[in-house]
Amino acid sequence: MIDRRSVITAIAAGAALPFAPRSAFAQAAMSRMTAYGFSFQGLKGGDIRLADYAGKPLLVVNTASLCGFTPQYAGLEEVWTKFKDRGFVVIGVPSNDFGAQEPGGASDIAHTAEQTYHVSFPMTAKTSVKGPNAHPFYKWAATERPSDVPGWNFHKYLVGRDGHIAEAFSSRVEPTDTRVVTAIARAL
Repeated sequence: MIDRRSVITAIAAGAALPFAPRSAFAQAAMSRMTAYGFSFQGLKGGDIRLADYAGKPLLVVNTASLCGFTPQYAGLEEVWTKFKDRGFVVIGVPSNDFGAQEPGGASDIAHTAEQTYHVSFPMTAKTSVKGPNAHPFYKWAATERPSDVPGWNFHKYLVGRDGHIAEAFSSRVEPTDTRVVTAIARAL
């Protein structure tokens, strides 16, 4: 049964909406969200729900198998191994958005990540990270850090325990770089 006061309050709140520009309203709604409100399809099926990691720092990285930065998988695995027992999580997000450097399917991506670089952290299914078809997480991240959007493969977002982006690192910054390791340690 619906509480009558709740309905009246909702209608009154909604009446104010036409006076606010829709884009401002949408941005305000996105800014209240946290990373823990999103999920990705898993590389091997199922869902990777970021809510399952609520309160833990996350390093969300768009990856590609045929990129000059692909060896960063090894560094990602290294920081994952070093900090995972303290609650840190790395999530790889394969994307074909930059230079078509992730052309294969799930088995090709898994082979590169797991067989070549021995990745054991969670990997999502191939996902768009830029433009109008970007995954909702990446659209949200662009509102959180508009000057730190992915410009290439292996862009890194460090999400703090509060679910907001604490740091962003370009593709050129190795996962084992002192700046990244220090930021992870600080987030823990």
